[in-house]
Amino acid sequence: MTSPDEEFLKNLPVFLHFEDVADPLLYRALPVGWALALADIIDSTGAIDAGRYKAVNMAGAGVISGILNALQRHDLPFIFGGDGAAVAVPPSQVEAAREALSKVQSWVADDIGLTLRAAIVPLSAIRENGLDVRVARFQASEDVSYAMFSGGGNHWADEQMKAGGYLVEAAAAGSRPDLTGLSCRWNPIAATHGTVVSIIALPGPAGDAVAFREIVADIVALANEDGRGGHPIPTEGPPLGFIREGLVLEASALSAYRDRFAQIRKGSWVLFQTFLIAVLYWLRRPIGRFDPIQYKRSVASNTDFRKFDDGLKMTVDVDPERLAKIKSRLEGAAREGICYYGLHEQDTALMTCIVPSPLSKDHMHFVDGGDGGYAKAATNLKAQIQLSA
Repeated sequence: MTSPDEEFLKNLPVFLHFEDVADPLLYRALPVGWALALADIIDSTGAIDAGRYKAVNMAGAGVISGILNALQRHDLPFIFGGDGAAVAVPPSQVEAAREALSKVQSWVADDIGLTLRAAIVPLSAIRENGLDVRVARFQASEDVSYAMFSGGGNHWADEQMKAGGYLVEAAAAGSRPDLTGLSCRWNPIAATHGTVVSIIALPGPAGDAVAFREIVADIVALANEDGRGGHPIPTEGPPLGFIREGLVLEASALSAYRDRFAQIRKGSWVLFQTFLIAVLYWLRRPIGRFDPIQYKRSVASNTDFRKFDDGLKMTVDVDPERLAKIKSRLEGAAREGICYYGLHEQDTALMTCIVPSPLSKDHMHFVDGGDGGYAKAATNLKAQIQLSA
């Protein structure tokens, strides 16, 4: 007999048109007993100012990879936030998620030199405060769908974590999570239309849910004037080019703590794979079941560049005219109290990936701005909220 938790995951609504993302009728509440496992980098803005964009995004995606691998399932709802992430966890696996988070914290400190703050927030606590965690899935491509969250619970849980509540203690130094599939090889991807802009929009003090839904639909429509939703990755996939920091981080993540021999061995394997893909793409020919042309195209189609996490989050590539329209619409809505927003402009997008196997079609790719992205947009959002208080 299928458990209620399995039935919930199996029957989650899946929608095809992103402009519907704020429709509350699409979402289903998490079952009783679930929890949110979440984490973020402390002072991510400082790390980004120091040029550590790749490291920050690698840590955020590592939260997802570490939890999903530890729980041995990839069907749990999760959301990538640039400098952190959240995963919804069923009752039977809360403690396993706690252990995974503690190991990810240790890995981030040991290998990346940053501090990851983590928490497990029970759904019961969220509901006791009048909020909820509701989930739906957006079908990004034929092979991948991404969870979307509404109900205010994620935002509240994040605030509680930052205030010191429900924290998870880091595991001992040298503890290693299972980060199989975590990859961070691609170079920053230059804007083709003008500007890569990271946008966060949350409901404002007016509490007008209908008006906020209209704002979300308008921003999505403006970004979609190019017919691709403002997608920052070209249709044919990102240009070939691999960043050294990403290769080193990936090799280290897959090796034992301070095992230089293993890091060299893993690094050599990562370099070989990277070189092979580049050669096959140059030759424009497949090897076995691996088709490099199709793989690069699926990287673009599988990319998570827009999402809903109690509010709209997008990293899009737009021309100056569209950007001006987006800013104008957000500014007007903010004046009316319909939304709070923050945005950050940059010249590039940055991609971090979870690739279980080059032969699998369900590889996932998370996009952030290449010069601060969501972290700096969130800083601007917080400043706007404080000014209105």
